[in-house]
Amino acid sequence: MNSFGRIFRITIFGESHGAGVGVIVDGCPAGLPLAAEDFSADIERRKGGTQKGTTPRQESDLPIFKSGLFNGRTTGAPITILFENNNTRSSDYEKLRAVPRPGHADFVAHQKFGGFEDYRGGGHFRGRLTVALVAAGVIAKKLLKTVQTEVAARIIEIGGLTDHEAGLQRAIDAKDSVGGIVECRVLDLPASLGEPFFDSVESQIAHIVFAIPAVRGVEFGTGFAAAKMFGTEHNDAIQNKEGKTVTNHAGGVVGGISNGNELVLRIAIKPTSSTPKEQHTLNVETGKMENFSVKGRHDLCIALRVPVVLEAVTAIVLTDFLLLEQRISRVLPTDEN
Repeated sequence: MNSFGRIFRITIFGESHGAGVGVIVDGCPAGLPLAAEDFSADIERRKGGTQKGTTPRQESDLPIFKSGLFNGRTTGAPITILFENNNTRSSDYEKLRAVPRPGHADFVAHQKFGGFEDYRGGGHFRGRLTVALVAAGVIAKKLLKTVQTEVAARIIEIGGLTDHEAGLQRAIDAKDSVGGIVECRVLDLPASLGEPFFDSVESQIAHIVFAIPAVRGVEFGTGFAAAKMFGTEHNDAIQNKEGKTVTNHAGGVVGGISNGNELVLRIAIKPTSSTPKEQHTLNVETGKMENFSVKGRHDLCIALRVPVVLEAVTAIVLTDFLLLEQRISRVLPTDEN
């Protein structure tokens, strides 16, 4: 439901317009140095209002640690981190009780929870909760560095264009929204992580990737383009005993298990469902369809804020695998930090 992971296990909580959102990180090794400053760079990358095409809503997003830290290091107990909500405009969402927004979870949330859901700002379904994923990712990325593994993501396409500015301008000119494609690469990932079938590297990453709102698809390596290739084209010839390959069409995973090459994946992000353009949808009180436009503060392109979130969820999965394989110690020696 709201938890993910086996040893490195995260639980997210909160609502977009509630008192706050947060994360509980269980299974983090003891002895990891951790301070609020460690979160600043990634939290800033996720924020709205700091770049063209993102929502004007801004929150300070200072992490408040409630448990799991003592004298600047993790204790091995669950780490609880809270982010307060201070910049909300809940009145923008009053009409949602009668007119659920197309593309949003308003209708299904009402059906699922019988009208008891917090509908303000999308409640528990909103991208606001990705700040909790990013916070857990900061911890995971610090742990990956103890084994010299690095995770980095970037936008490679906006609105169908590799020219990001031009892609954004399409949305501005149309008074609409656009999606994008985000790529993540993992360097120096050890071989033999993952299991065949249900606990493969791909299946675990795909599982958590769809916790990022607006994700519509994921591919590894060559991805869907592999369907157009010959087998001899797609096969990656092995160069040496370490498993280094001449090409990397597999994206660093074969048989569900990491092969020691760069892990490469991409995700497709849909256009933001909230758009100023008028739409036609159902009024559940009247039972009739009517013209409707979404009010509030929203992103023209939500993909702009996704790279750091993709890094975070990828790091969470890989940290869990490394702890399962005992590649990361449950107590970190001082010289590893």
